[in-house]
Amino acid sequence: MSDALVRHPRTAPTRFHGLVTVSPTMHAVFELVTKLARTQASVLIRGETGTGKERIAQAIHELSPRAAGPFRAVNCATLTPELLASELFGHVRGAFTGAIRDRPGLFTLADGGTLFLDEVAEIPIDIQARLLRVLQEKSFVPVGGTEPIEVDVRLVAATHRSLRAAVEAGRFRADLMYRIRVVPIFIPPLRERPGDIEALTWHFVDQFNETSPRRVEAISQDAMRALTRYGWPGNVRELRNVIEYAFAVGDGPVLAHADLTPELRGEGPPDDASTPTTARDLERRRIVQALDEAGGRKGAAAELLGMSRSTLWRKMREHRLA
Repeated sequence: MSDALVRHPRTAPTRFHGLVTVSPTMHAVFELVTKLARTQASVLIRGETGTGKERIAQAIHELSPRAAGPFRAVNCATLTPELLASELFGHVRGAFTGAIRDRPGLFTLADGGTLFLDEVAEIPIDIQARLLRVLQEKSFVPVGGTEPIEVDVRLVAATHRSLRAAVEAGRFRADLMYRIRVVPIFIPPLRERPGDIEALTWHFVDQFNETSPRRVEAISQDAMRALTRYGWPGNVRELRNVIEYAFAVGDGPVLAHADLTPELRGEGPPDDASTPTTARDLERRRIVQALDEAGGRKGAAAELLGMSRSTLWRKMREHRLA
């Protein structure tokens, strides 16, 4: 095989409740999570989208004395105020049009366990007041109800925004912020954890090797260089999607630069004339990219594409690539 390939590292990364890292910063996060799990303190997780905030919340639950209880989660940014109130506190029959039966909310369903509120900064002000009451009095009244329900729930919240800035802007209650932000945990973005890009790339390659018809044994240097230099605005979630894309469009045991998404290849949105519309168009484009990566050397290009040299020669003739 060519020496222009990156092989699977022999040193295994640290694995912590579904999170994979080689970063000292993340190791410090894991230590803090382990300590906090033993307490009942409210935790606010700060981090960009796709950094693994819900996995951190699950780790806190699984390491806590509440591990035998339920873990419930909701993204507060995806629901209207009415639906969010019903989702959190439940409702009684007849509370609104379509409420044909009593429905328990997440606070009831998480009783004895942990409730994770993702994007907590997006909760409307009126619901914030009800949330504060639950935290202070450990009871609430369902939507349309009259009788309070007592619950024992540990709250873990997360946001990619600054709650202090939201308080200053009048969008978030200061008393609620202090209640849910007893201990903050900051998860660094993937771009600030350079060693994790390669470690997570191989982690996802290993995952897809188990479920995909394709098996990747090496990564081209150009592909790895593109992966490590990219800014990863979608963080770990985006990286996983990129590797899944590469398994879907590529072939052979080498994950090549041509297998990556247009963003990682440094391409803008293609115009209609350059967009490959058929499998044949895509194959021709991959061959051209591999030849470019290999400096025109047919043997090296064939290795990157996962095919024999004779097959590459045949396909080059078919695509009229001299």
